[in-house]
Amino acid sequence: MKLVYFARVREALGCDGEDVDFPAAVQSVGDALDWLVTLSPRHADAFADRSKLRFALDQRMVKSDALVAGASEFAIFPPVTGG
Repeated sequence: MKLVYFARVREALGCDGEDVDFPAAVQSVGDALDWLVTLSPRHADAFADRSKLRFALDQRMVKSDALVAGASEFAIFPPVTGG
């Protein structure tokens, strides 16, 4: 799956995305985050406070209980405000 990172998440990880193959146990967005934090200290830091993150699967906003099966893109970003 293609992961895409924006804003503070991108800065914390030092990249704008990566391609991953989630293990079979990863079913939901929340499961994906549980797995991602194990990859490195940078990942753990970037995803430490999930209340400050928003998610999209294939460019559709979702909550952490959304299933990732069948999606090709998973975006993670902080809330966006306009001005």
